[in-house]
Amino acid sequence: MKPRLFSTLRCLRHENPLGLPRSGAPPQIPRMQRGLPQKRNIRDVKKVIAVSSAKGGVGKSTISVNLALSFARAGYRTGILDTDIFGPSIPTLLDLSGEPRLSSSNQLVPLSNYGLKSMSMGYLIPESSPVAWRGLMVMKALQQLLHEVDWGGLDVLVLDMPPGTGDVQLTITQQIVLSGAVIVSTPQDLSLKDATKGVELFRKVDVPILGLVCNMSGFQCPDCGGRHDIFGPMGKIRDMCAKYDIKLLGDIPLHSKICEDADRGKPTVVAEPESERAKVYTDIATTVGGLVGL
Repeated sequence: MKPRLFSTLRCLRHENPLGLPRSGAPPQIPRMQRGLPQKRNIRDVKKVIAVSSAKGGVGKSTISVNLALSFARAGYRTGILDTDIFGPSIPTLLDLSGEPRLSSSNQLVPLSNYGLKSMSMGYLIPESSPVAWRGLMVMKALQQLLHEVDWGGLDVLVLDMPPGTGDVQLTITQQIVLSGAVIVSTPQDLSLKDATKGVELFRKVDVPILGLVCNMSGFQCPDCGGRHDIFGPMGKIRDMCAKYDIKLLGDIPLHSKICEDADRGKPTVVAEPESERAKVYTDIATTVGGLVGL
């Protein structure tokens, strides 16, 4: 007798319980007929950009916050929403803490620093407390973050997506109108394999992929002046972009100052705005802004 797990997985392959359109499915079929919920706009927000890696530890949150800060410095009313319920990073990156107050309409009021509005589960729970919740609680918390925040009018909201391609990612991509997604990866094969899964997820739920950012693309040695590809050559990134017809938005070097800036809560775009490292972020923001019509 076959193990129950394998029998279940076999059934899932045929039943398509998540309602995702199969390859070759007619795109004209209405969302409701395909079992998908009607997508909603986030109130008082014009453009929503998801930053995703489908893998942890590749610097996605650092890129998200520097991208958002670049938009803010360019004069756009900008916010960042940390959708990682279990491992929120935005409070540390923006050097913010404390519980948000409620508005007169009983909405959460974002915390701000460096001209950037932000909301995160990290503001709602003690820093040292783990979020040991089952799926239903996670979904309730996510719905509150998505629909019960008083952004006060934004030109652009950056979503810092959690790693993986599970419940949270599906809820966001199936329920929220996204202007597009930015994929983050290192040149390492392990990272690229997960990034590919993220690309496929966004395409299945009809979210435009704006491009890919290569993080930690190479280390410039301060002693010998040579470049060292710690996580692999850039050729792997270019090959993936060509294979999936994705725009390469930019490559961010592996540099200790980027890490130091992030750890002290003053991201590179704010800490060293004239540096070459900051310029990479601002150039990516300019390109992404153009693609979504900012």
